[in-house]
This record gives sequence, structure tokens and C-alpha cells, in this order.
Amino acid sequence: MSLLLDFVKKQLNPGHKHPKFKAGDTVTVSYKIKEGDKERIQQFTGVVIQCKNEAATASFTVRKMSNGIGVERIFPIASPFIDKIEVNKVGIVRRAKLFYLRERTGKSARIREKVQNKKDNK
Repeated sequence: MSLLLDFVKKQLNPGHKHPKFKAGDTVTVSYKIKEGDKERIQQFTGVVIQCKNEAATASFTVRKMSNGIGVERIFPIASPFIDKIEVNKVGIVRRAKLFYLRERTGKSARIREKVQNKKDNK
């Protein structure tokens, strides 16, 4: 039965080439929005607070603060409306789901950033 499920998951996998990211990373999601007969791209920048499921059913939740109000948006990875995903910062967290950020604002809601070492060519 599991072999059959694996086969179906492979068939449903759309093969989108999005960068790898995890909870705690700050990402910008460029999302296509249709308004009448026009189409535009809206960018949603925030912290990934969870990643769910795998393959065709995978989704992730991004949270940002907009005018002092927390806004969360759930994006399916396989959505044809996602134009691109950019990873702005890589965060260091010890949890897979960061729901505790919902109660926090300001400095207490900060996430440590992973510092990339640049090697000198000397």
C-alpha cells in the first residue's frame, strides 16, 4: 500500500523549484493576484512560523506585522499563483512551529539570525 501511495505522490509532485527554507526564516513570497482581467504580483514578506506535510500537499505559514496587527497567510507550495520565493534571512530557532510569536511583539518577537562567514582570499 505504501508503494502505491509513494507512486501517486510522485505523480502529483509539480516539481516547482523553490529554495529550501524552514521555520524561523524570513521569506518574501511573490504571489500572483487576478483583479478582473488584470494580473499583478503582490509581495508578502514575513517569518515562516510553520511548514506542513510533504510533496503535493505541502504548505507553509508566513506571519508579518502590518500597522501593529499580526497578519498570517498560508501558502500551498504547489500553488500555481506563487511566482517565486526568496529567503531573506535564515533564522536560528529550536522549534518546528513558532506559534509563540503570536503573543509577542517588538524585541521579544525577534529571531536570531544565522551569520554567514565570508572567507578572505588572502
